[in-house]
Amino acid sequence: MAFPGDVYASNCSARDALALISGKWVMLILPALAPRPMRNGELLRRIEGISQKVLTQTLRQLERNGLIERMEVAAKPAHVEYRLTAVACSLVDTLAALDRWAEHHFPELDAARERYDDVHSAE
Repeated sequence: MAFPGDVYASNCSARDALALISGKWVMLILPALAPRPMRNGELLRRIEGISQKVLTQTLRQLERNGLIERMEVAAKPAHVEYRLTAVACSLVDTLAALDRWAEHHFPELDAARERYDDVHSAE
């Protein structure tokens, strides 16, 4: 099966897709939305360290690129929820695996960074 894109080609828009999904907050927002739709405030509480401004900008970017849907809910009180699209659902397991990898290996990465800094701090 041939793929329509080549991420190694400078003019391939698949690179744009990689740039989008590799963003720090995108890699946290999409897996956070996997279990169920969430409101803005829920996402803000779930993803520690993200500002309201950055969350809003990132949600708009994800909506523009077809990875999430913004749904206006007419319940009382009326509110907005965000949910993954089908294409995002096909990606979320991969991102969740990266999250688990980072959670498992951060001690090794921290130790390597510390060793490197010790060696190179005298330079």
